[in-house]
This record gives sequence, C-alpha cells and structure tokens, in this order.
Amino acid sequence: MRLKLRKAQAEAGDIVLLFSDESEALTHPYLARAWARRGADLRVPAPGQSRKVAMMGTLEWGNRKLVVTTSRTKRSTDFIAHLHCLDQLYGPKPDEPVKPSVIVLDNGPIHTSKASRAALAERAHWMTVEWLPKYAPELNDIERVWLDIKANHLAHQTFTDLDDLDRTIHNAVTKLNIERNRDPLGNSRISA
Repeated sequence: MRLKLRKAQAEAGDIVLLFSDESEALTHPYLARAWARRGADLRVPAPGQSRKVAMMGTLEWGNRKLVVTTSRTKRSTDFIAHLHCLDQLYGPKPDEPVKPSVIVLDNGPIHTSKASRAALAERAHWMTVEWLPKYAPELNDIERVWLDIKANHLAHQTFTDLDDLDRTIHNAVTKLNIERNRDPLGNSRISA
C-alpha cells in the first residue's frame, strides 16, 4: 500500500507527510461516555439551537503536529484558506531548501471542487496529493485526532456561543501539540 511507503519516507525524513480532513464541532454537548439504564434515552437539555464550527485540520505524521483552522462554513474556500496556512508552515521559503510534502486527502467534494483542485495544482512544485479510496476514513490518521478532541476536550459541556467553542477548539489543539511534542528526557535528572 502506498501509505506504508509514504510513512516510511516520512520516518526517514525524506518527505513531510500530512493527513488532512475536516470535521465539525457543536455548541451543544457531546456525550462521550455516560452511564444509563438499558434503553434509556441519553440526552442533555441544552438551551437554544445547536450551532456548529467547521474545523479544517492537518496532522503532520512525523512529529504529530496538528494544525487547525476554523470557520463558520465548510466550503472549498475554507479548505483553500487552510492550504494558505500550510503554505506558511511547509511551503517554499527564500534561501531555504524545500522538503517535498505529501498531503493525504479523501475524495470529499470540498477537496475535489474545481477551485480546490486549482489550489492544489498551484502547490504541485512542493506538495503531492495522495488520494484515499472512497469511504475509507480508517486510513486517514487525523480521524483519530478528531475523536480525541471531541471526546476529551469538547464532551459534556455546552458552549455559550460560537466564539467560546472556537476558543476551546484552539486551546485543545495547543494542548494536544504540547502533549505530543513533549521531550520525555527533557526534565530528567542525572544522579551523581
């Protein structure tokens, strides 16, 4: 399978492997884990209408760094704005060697629209697209990250408004990046 080859290339430092996808977060609470009698309807009363924030995310496979941009919509223009963010992090910079990047995408309409394909083609000199087969979310490593964010950072709480939810999402991403990139030997003491 090509993803195994890509992961081996990323592990060797030959490429930057990026898993990208989008998800949504809601202002009404997620129920991650809860106890109830068998057959009981698990609902948490929440005021008002549930609203959503779209999350465009990319997981750098090598160092487990997560990059998330948020918007009120989930359109091709939002995906292209996320690509601009990736340009800043992984794209060519003057007087620096460019490490080729491979971005793994599903065949969702947000990625396959004319505008998105044109934006990806503009980056073809440094970014290659690896398309996943249809209906294979288990192959996209960022799916586990979305589950982690929803179950451990957004669950069992009601957000007052979209800005509060947006702040919580970005705080969760910052926390996850710190946890994943912590040097386990950095705080160790050497006995004399």
